[in-house]
Amino acid sequence: MDITALDFQQARIKQVLFKSRLRSVLYGVREAEPSLFSLRENPLGQWLHTVVKPKYGSQPEVIEIERAIQKMLDTSQKLVTQYQRGHIEESRAGLEQVDVYSDQIEKLLQKIELTSGNRV
Repeated sequence: MDITALDFQQARIKQVLFKSRLRSVLYGVREAEPSLFSLRENPLGQWLHTVVKPKYGSQPEVIEIERAIQKMLDTSQKLVTQYQRGHIEESRAGLEQVDVYSDQIEKLLQKIELTSGNRV
């Protein structure tokens, strides 16, 4: 099974949706679901494990992207904890760090995409 350009586009959408859900939590629109912060249950993490790892799991970029996703999820969970403890402004300010991880993930996605022979 080859990974298509559409697969990479879907991964990017999953990342945007994650950040949107996180913002919704930090702005009081929705409750935090524990699955949001689990690498195995998070849609982007699921994509990594089911689509990318079977084909490119030994590549350094795949290992790096898994670490970056985990760091983004861990940071996000800490921000939600801050928010729940009443440190609302600090938690929202921490979204910048999530964006840093998101940018790192995007660069890694691009590397993997080039390796797989796809370009969007």
